[in-house]
Amino acid sequence: MAAQNPVADAADKSADKAATPAGKGRGKLFLIVVVSTAVVLLGAGVGAAMWLTSKARHGAGPAQAKAEEKATPPAGPPIYLPLDPPFVVNFDADQAVRFLQIAVQVMTRDPATAELLKNNDPLVRNDLLLLFGNQKYAQLTTREGKEALRNQALEDLRKVLAQTGGHPERLEAVYFTSFVMQ
Repeated sequence: MAAQNPVADAADKSADKAATPAGKGRGKLFLIVVVSTAVVLLGAGVGAAMWLTSKARHGAGPAQAKAEEKATPPAGPPIYLPLDPPFVVNFDADQAVRFLQIAVQVMTRDPATAELLKNNDPLVRNDLLLLFGNQKYAQLTTREGKEALRNQALEDLRKVLAQTGGHPERLEAVYFTSFVMQ
């Protein structure tokens, strides 16, 4: 008779149990539970990170969002908006009445700014007519005088945008495409 070893018998029994289909099922179940838990924890971590970064970006409220919007002007091709018809004003020049006709185009890269200027055309035209009619003939005969007028027109149009809820900084330039004095 062979001597019985209780430790060896226990090891043989557990090996037999693992070889049975019930033992394999428990191992697969354990693996599924571990993988599922890992996937859930990973998803929760990613979700938490996204939530925290969105809170940090939008946490300061609308004022910060508006400041970020101003800081990043729209990129893209320039949009040129002609202010038609050309502006015609009269002004005094050494006791003689002179006429000034200016064709103006504005440039922006923001379609909303172009649309806002179109929608407020009466206000735009009024402010520019008052500006152009208040000029001195001697100043407008020089390049520096015309550039100063162009810069003042840009400032006035930016004021119109500010008054009407637009973004003044998105209006980039004013160009005179025709400038006739007589």
